[in-house]
Amino acid sequence: MFKRIADQIMGTSRINPSEYAAQISPNRLKSLGYSLAGWIYMLRRQKNTRLMSLASIAIAILCVWLQIDRVEFAIIIVVITIVWLTEFLNAGIEAAVDLASPDLHPMAQVGKDVASAAVLLGVIASILIGILILGPHLIEKIDPNSPLLPS
Repeated sequence: MFKRIADQIMGTSRINPSEYAAQISPNRLKSLGYSLAGWIYMLRRQKNTRLMSLASIAIAILCVWLQIDRVEFAIIIVVITIVWLTEFLNAGIEAAVDLASPDLHPMAQVGKDVASAAVLLGVIASILIGILILGPHLIEKIDPNSPLLPS
């Protein structure tokens, strides 16, 4: 029984990707090149990514202008990164689904919709966190005597 459980747990680790993958990166520099190619693809072909770039830059400038502390800035960076990650994963999932299911199939639609929902969830969380972190700083910058600021 324990051997069967151990085999199940270790089974995936025994798979050699070079036996199945179309292309395996021979070194870290080439891997970096593939990653940058993916990022450039996203910026060039995915409209949302271009909007995200502008929003990310605007938020970074706002954070500097508001002089938020390092921990708050780090949280903003993490949240922005989560949105970028979900958008990249969404595009990858959509590409894989389109390749695997060239005909319309309800489960292909489910895969694409769920991946898109992950992006939406990240965006909603980032907006809420942005309001919680940046809101008080904005209010203080605009009206330092605002009753909305904590005492």
